[in-house]
Amino acid sequence: MRFENHIAIVTGGGSGIGRATCVQLASEGAKVAVVDIDFEQGQETLAQIQHSGGEAMFLKADVSNAADVQGAVSRVVEIWGRVDVLVNNAGTMSFSPVVSLHEDAWDRVLAVNLRAAFLFAKYTLPHMKGADGRKSGAIVNISSVHASATTRNVAAYAASKGGLEAFTRALAIEAEAVNVRVNAVAPGAVDTPLLWSNPNLQSGAEKLEGAVATTQSVAQTICFLASNEAQFVSGAVLSVDAGRLARL
Repeated sequence: MRFENHIAIVTGGGSGIGRATCVQLASEGAKVAVVDIDFEQGQETLAQIQHSGGEAMFLKADVSNAADVQGAVSRVVEIWGRVDVLVNNAGTMSFSPVVSLHEDAWDRVLAVNLRAAFLFAKYTLPHMKGADGRKSGAIVNISSVHASATTRNVAAYAASKGGLEAFTRALAIEAEAVNVRVNAVAPGAVDTPLLWSNPNLQSGAEKLEGAVATTQSVAQTICFLASNEAQFVSGAVLSVDAGRLARL
């Protein structure tokens, strides 16, 4: 199994892509820390992993809060000793034109989608050094096609994902010194509540282009980048969008 004896942290692990990633990592041998602000959803992911014979823990945390992040990482290290894989998946969206977008909504999207990735990298990297003969660590950030080609009324989301991709490249350069690879996945349309909550889709003002991916298909890509199969891949952004960006 690719992740046997690996320790993984997945943010936003209570639902959607995060849950599918937690389940996939656990099925391949990883011990998984499921991090989410929603207690019930996090517990559901935990139960699903344990029911299948995997090992996991749930940590309730606001991923944009430094004290919560530091506490979650410390707990994982206290129990399991280190971290091998970090998946920065937690995300949120705000649907509004810029002229009517409240400052608090802008700040919250940037905090969850971008600040959280910085915080988890900051507090996790010291525990990911490839020492004592261990294989290299891996960080996978979950971006979006909106970082490259976006639509109306999602400026905060697009800005956060564009920043996340720039952060991925910068962090990859720094993390190389401690034998940690950093990459990003940029999904297109994925069958999650976040997709279907888009009022532009509900009103018919926008149409989906191409196939809608399953959360499992995105999770498989994340796990590829986190695995040693991608040992020479770092600083990359891998689109999982059924060719949407290629057709633009």
